[in-house]
Amino acid sequence: MTVFAAQELPEWVTPLTLVIGIAILVVLGLALVVFANYARLWLQSFATGAGIGIFDLLGMTFRKVKADVIVRSKIMAVQAGLTEREYGITSKALEGHYLAGGNVPLVIRAIIAAHKAKMTELDFKLATAIDLAGRNVLEAVQTSVYPKVIDCPSRASGRQSLDGVAQNGIQLKVKARVTVRANLLQLIGGATEETIIARVGEGIVTAIGSAKTHGEVLENPDLISKKVLERRLDAQTAFEIVSIDIADIDVGENIGARLQADQAEADVRVARANAEGRRAMAVATGQEYIAEIEENRAKVVEAEAEVPKAIAQAFREGKLGIMDYYKLRNVQADTDMRTSIAKAGPAPRRGG
Repeated sequence: MTVFAAQELPEWVTPLTLVIGIAILVVLGLALVVFANYARLWLQSFATGAGIGIFDLLGMTFRKVKADVIVRSKIMAVQAGLTEREYGITSKALEGHYLAGGNVPLVIRAIIAAHKAKMTELDFKLATAIDLAGRNVLEAVQTSVYPKVIDCPSRASGRQSLDGVAQNGIQLKVKARVTVRANLLQLIGGATEETIIARVGEGIVTAIGSAKTHGEVLENPDLISKKVLERRLDAQTAFEIVSIDIADIDVGENIGARLQADQAEADVRVARANAEGRRAMAVATGQEYIAEIEENRAKVVEAEAEVPKAIAQAFREGKLGIMDYYKLRNVQADTDMRTSIAKAGPAPRRGG
């Protein structure tokens, strides 16, 4: 049977030709599979002039890049008139941004929106940098074209108003609205809305505090806006302040009067404490005097106790006679009588 099969095959069929034929069939099969998978994308790219070839699509597969995302993004850029020379939007650049984790369609839509609005500062490099920085580049472009209004204070803070005190002590409660537009050139590394709100709030409080009376602020609320805008509070931020509008102003408490009352009460407490200290000092001094008097009295009593001893000694030595002793007793009795009369005071006079 083997001899008969060998006789049926043509002479040009050899093992080498069989291998070559099988290889060609495999290549053709792979080509058909590739063409079947990427035919639609390639036709779209060819019809729109996107310039993405079949081998570029095949390379995206090996690089694990979604070819449909790149093709649609490149078609959007071409159809919107974004040339490679002007914006640098190539298929390789789109693949690189995709592999870096960026949102390719969002970047293309943002560049198209900026191109339609004639914003020349946004190119592909800046847009991809903003996107990779975590910012929504399309929203930034929209905010730059259509300014955004921010409430100050913000609703998330829970505060109802910004409170400032004029130089006359009257409190003013202010609500403001800040209109901002995105600054694309400072969007990377620039401060966010929270910083704008904080700076504007600080500026409003400072402007109210610099007013001599609260009446000046009530008469001309635009004074606050002018002083705040003069301070360039949008420096180093991702936004540019367009205007600051005072939405509402309410008169609060008389902080100055309350502070003066509190100060007066504190002064009274200090004065009372000082008076109490002086009274305690006087009482202590009086007690010292009383103690000194008692001490002197004790010394007098001690001295008087020595008198009888001295008299007895004088009798023994013969220096004092009996008559001298009686005279001394009479003088002492007379002195005691005069002392008792002096303590009793003068006798009351009878009416005639």
